[in-house]
Amino acid sequence: MFWRKRRKTEDRVAADSWLVVGLGNPGAQYEATRHNVGQMALDVLADRMGARFSSHRTGARIADGRVRPGGPRLILAKSNGYMNASGGPVSALARYFDVPPARVVVIHDELDLPFDTLRLKQGGGHGGHNGLRDIAKALGTPDFLRVRVGIGRPPGQQDAADYVLRPFGSGERGALPVLLEDAADAAESLVDEGLLAAQQRFHGRAAR
Repeated sequence: MFWRKRRKTEDRVAADSWLVVGLGNPGAQYEATRHNVGQMALDVLADRMGARFSSHRTGARIADGRVRPGGPRLILAKSNGYMNASGGPVSALARYFDVPPARVVVIHDELDLPFDTLRLKQGGGHGGHNGLRDIAKALGTPDFLRVRVGIGRPPGQQDAADYVLRPFGSGERGALPVLLEDAADAAESLVDEGLLAAQQRFHGRAAR
Protein backbone atom coordinates (compact mmCIF):
# COMPACT_ATOMS: atom_id res chain seq x y z
CA MET A 1 0.00 0.00 0.00
CA PHE A 2 2.84 2.41 0.83
CA TRP A 3 4.48 1.73 -2.54
CA ARG A 4 1.22 2.41 -4.34
CA LYS A 5 0.75 5.72 -2.54
CA ARG A 6 4.35 6.73 -3.16
CA ARG A 7 4.15 5.75 -6.81
CA LYS A 8 0.97 7.78 -7.24
CA THR A 9 2.72 10.83 -5.79
CA GLU A 10 5.74 10.36 -8.05
CA ASP A 11 3.49 10.16 -11.10
CA ARG A 12 1.96 13.55 -10.37
CA VAL A 13 3.45 16.30 -12.45
CA ALA A 14 4.50 19.86 -11.79
CA ALA A 15 2.44 22.97 -12.32
CA ASP A 16 4.13 23.62 -15.68
CA SER A 17 2.62 20.46 -17.19
CA TRP A 18 0.07 20.37 -20.00
CA LEU A 19 -2.09 17.58 -21.39
CA VAL A 20 -2.00 17.57 -25.21
CA VAL A 21 -4.54 15.24 -26.81
CA GLY A 22 -4.58 14.14 -30.44
CA LEU A 23 -7.99 12.93 -31.55
CA GLY A 24 -8.46 9.93 -33.80
CA ASN A 25 -9.62 6.33 -34.02
CA PRO A 26 -7.56 3.26 -33.08
CA GLY A 27 -6.34 0.69 -35.56
CA ALA A 28 -4.17 0.60 -38.65
CA GLN A 29 -7.16 1.12 -40.95
CA TYR A 30 -7.67 4.63 -39.55
CA GLU A 31 -4.07 5.80 -39.15
CA ALA A 32 -3.85 7.76 -42.41
CA THR A 33 -7.42 9.11 -42.46
CA ARG A 34 -8.47 12.75 -42.14
CA HIS A 35 -10.19 12.09 -38.81
CA ASN A 36 -6.81 11.06 -37.36
CA VAL A 37 -4.92 14.22 -38.25
CA GLY A 38 -4.77 15.15 -34.56
CA GLN A 39 -2.93 11.95 -33.72
CA MET A 40 -0.61 12.47 -36.69
CA ALA A 41 0.36 15.89 -35.30
CA LEU A 42 0.91 14.32 -31.89
CA ASP A 43 3.43 11.92 -33.46
CA VAL A 44 5.38 14.97 -34.66
CA LEU A 45 5.48 16.35 -31.11
CA ALA A 46 6.56 12.96 -29.73
CA ASP A 47 9.42 12.83 -32.25
CA ARG A 48 10.55 16.30 -31.19
CA MET A 49 10.57 15.18 -27.56
CA GLY A 50 12.30 11.90 -28.32
CA ALA A 51 9.42 10.16 -26.53
CA ARG A 52 7.53 6.96 -27.24
CA PHE A 53 3.89 6.17 -26.53
CA SER A 54 3.06 3.51 -23.96
CA SER A 55 -0.14 2.23 -22.41
CA HIS A 56 -1.57 4.03 -19.39
CA ARG A 57 -4.12 2.87 -16.86
CA THR A 58 -6.61 5.54 -18.03
CA GLY A 59 -7.34 3.80 -21.35
CA ALA A 60 -4.91 5.87 -23.38
CA ARG A 61 -1.38 5.75 -24.72
CA ILE A 62 0.82 8.53 -23.44
CA ALA A 63 4.26 9.98 -24.07
CA ASP A 64 5.65 12.69 -21.85
CA GLY A 65 8.68 14.90 -21.70
CA ARG A 66 9.90 18.33 -22.71
CA VAL A 67 10.51 19.63 -26.20
CA ARG A 68 13.52 21.58 -24.89
CA PRO A 69 15.42 21.66 -21.59
CA GLY A 70 13.60 23.82 -19.08
CA GLY A 71 10.45 23.96 -21.21
CA PRO A 72 6.97 22.96 -20.03
CA ARG A 73 6.31 19.28 -19.58
CA LEU A 74 3.92 17.89 -22.18
CA ILE A 75 1.83 14.78 -21.59
CA LEU A 76 0.83 13.61 -25.06
CA ALA A 77 -2.23 11.36 -25.17
CA LYS A 78 -4.05 9.18 -27.69
CA SER A 79 -7.21 7.42 -26.58
CA ASN A 80 -7.35 3.65 -27.07
CA GLY A 81 -11.04 3.98 -27.90
CA TYR A 82 -12.98 5.51 -30.75
CA MET A 83 -13.36 9.21 -31.42
CA ASN A 84 -16.90 9.44 -30.07
CA ALA A 85 -15.73 8.15 -26.67
CA SER A 86 -12.69 10.42 -26.25
CA GLY A 87 -14.02 12.11 -23.13
CA GLY A 88 -13.49 9.29 -20.65
CA PRO A 89 -9.75 8.85 -21.20
CA VAL A 90 -9.15 12.61 -21.44
CA SER A 91 -10.95 13.40 -18.20
CA ALA A 92 -9.26 10.44 -16.46
CA LEU A 93 -5.83 11.69 -17.54
CA ALA A 94 -6.64 15.24 -16.45
CA ARG A 95 -7.61 13.96 -13.00
CA TYR A 96 -4.68 11.57 -12.75
CA PHE A 97 -2.09 14.23 -13.54
CA ASP A 98 -3.97 17.11 -11.85
CA VAL A 99 -4.16 19.11 -15.08
CA PRO A 100 -7.04 21.63 -15.19
CA PRO A 101 -9.12 22.07 -18.37
CA ALA A 102 -7.38 25.39 -19.08
CA ARG A 103 -4.14 23.42 -19.63
CA VAL A 104 -5.69 20.75 -21.86
CA VAL A 105 -4.92 21.19 -25.58
CA VAL A 106 -6.92 19.12 -28.08
CA ILE A 107 -5.65 18.78 -31.66
CA HIS A 108 -8.44 17.76 -34.02
CA ASP A 109 -9.69 17.75 -37.59
CA GLU A 110 -12.00 20.58 -38.65
CA LEU A 111 -14.40 20.27 -41.58
CA ASP A 112 -15.29 23.97 -41.47
CA LEU A 113 -11.74 25.08 -42.31
CA PRO A 114 -10.07 24.68 -45.70
CA PHE A 115 -7.39 22.04 -45.93
CA ASP A 116 -3.96 23.32 -44.85
CA THR A 117 -5.43 25.95 -42.50
CA LEU A 118 -5.07 26.19 -38.71
CA ARG A 119 -7.17 28.04 -36.17
CA LEU A 120 -6.74 28.17 -32.41
CA LYS A 121 -9.40 28.79 -29.80
CA GLN A 122 -10.46 28.15 -26.24
CA GLY A 123 -13.95 26.97 -25.44
CA GLY A 124 -16.95 27.37 -27.69
CA GLY A 125 -19.18 24.77 -29.26
CA HIS A 126 -18.30 21.42 -30.76
CA GLY A 127 -19.59 22.16 -34.28
CA GLY A 128 -20.93 18.62 -34.61
CA HIS A 129 -17.54 17.08 -33.78
CA ASN A 130 -18.39 14.11 -31.58
CA GLY A 131 -14.93 13.87 -30.06
CA LEU A 132 -15.08 17.47 -28.84
CA ARG A 133 -18.64 16.97 -27.62
CA ASP A 134 -17.64 13.97 -25.52
CA ILE A 135 -14.58 15.69 -24.05
CA ALA A 136 -16.59 18.78 -23.04
CA LYS A 137 -19.18 16.56 -21.38
CA ALA A 138 -16.59 14.49 -19.51
CA LEU A 139 -14.56 17.50 -18.34
CA GLY A 140 -17.72 19.34 -17.35
CA THR A 141 -16.67 22.36 -19.42
CA PRO A 142 -15.89 23.24 -23.05
CA ASP A 143 -13.16 25.65 -21.94
CA PHE A 144 -10.17 23.65 -23.10
CA LEU A 145 -7.81 24.81 -25.83
CA ARG A 146 -8.17 23.56 -29.40
CA VAL A 147 -5.84 23.35 -32.38
CA ARG A 148 -8.29 23.10 -35.27
CA VAL A 149 -6.63 21.48 -38.30
CA GLY A 150 -8.53 22.22 -41.50
CA ILE A 151 -9.42 19.24 -43.67
CA GLY A 152 -12.06 20.98 -45.80
CA ARG A 153 -15.54 19.92 -46.77
CA PRO A 154 -16.20 16.78 -48.84
CA PRO A 155 -16.58 17.33 -52.57
CA GLY A 156 -19.92 17.04 -54.29
CA GLN A 157 -22.50 14.98 -52.47
CA GLN A 158 -20.04 12.85 -50.52
CA ASP A 159 -21.17 12.19 -46.95
CA ALA A 160 -19.07 13.97 -44.31
CA ALA A 161 -18.90 10.87 -42.10
CA ASP A 162 -17.46 8.89 -45.02
CA TYR A 163 -15.12 11.72 -46.02
CA VAL A 164 -13.38 12.05 -42.64
CA LEU A 165 -12.72 8.30 -42.52
CA ARG A 166 -10.89 8.28 -45.86
CA PRO A 167 -7.16 8.91 -46.37
CA PHE A 168 -6.00 12.29 -47.59
CA GLY A 169 -6.12 12.65 -51.36
CA SER A 170 -3.08 12.63 -53.60
CA GLY A 171 -3.25 16.40 -53.99
CA GLU A 172 -3.22 16.86 -50.21
CA ARG A 173 -0.51 14.41 -49.23
CA GLY A 174 2.32 16.63 -50.47
CA ALA A 175 1.29 19.46 -48.13
CA LEU A 176 0.35 17.23 -45.21
CA PRO A 177 3.80 16.93 -43.54
CA VAL A 178 4.16 20.70 -43.33
CA LEU A 179 0.60 21.03 -42.01
CA LEU A 180 1.39 18.51 -39.27
CA GLU A 181 4.56 20.42 -38.35
CA ASP A 182 2.50 23.62 -38.19
CA ALA A 183 -0.08 21.96 -35.94
CA ALA A 184 2.66 20.77 -33.61
CA ASP A 185 4.14 24.29 -33.64
CA ALA A 186 0.72 25.71 -32.79
CA ALA A 187 0.32 23.41 -29.79
CA GLU A 188 3.77 24.42 -28.56
CA SER A 189 2.93 28.09 -29.09
CA LEU A 190 -0.26 27.79 -27.02
CA VAL A 191 1.74 26.34 -24.16
CA ASP A 192 4.71 28.71 -24.43
CA GLU A 193 3.11 32.00 -25.44
CA GLY A 194 -0.59 31.79 -24.58
CA LEU A 195 -3.69 31.87 -26.74
CA LEU A 196 -3.60 35.46 -28.01
CA ALA A 197 0.04 35.37 -29.11
CA ALA A 198 -0.44 31.97 -30.73
CA GLN A 199 -3.52 33.19 -32.60
CA GLN A 200 -1.64 36.23 -33.88
CA ARG A 201 1.14 33.98 -35.09
CA PHE A 202 -0.95 31.35 -36.87
CA HIS A 203 -4.18 33.01 -37.93
CA GLY A 204 -2.42 35.26 -40.38
CA ARG A 205 -1.19 32.33 -42.43
CA ALA A 206 -3.06 31.73 -45.65
CA ALA A 207 -3.70 28.23 -46.87
CA ARG A 208 -0.83 27.08 -49.06
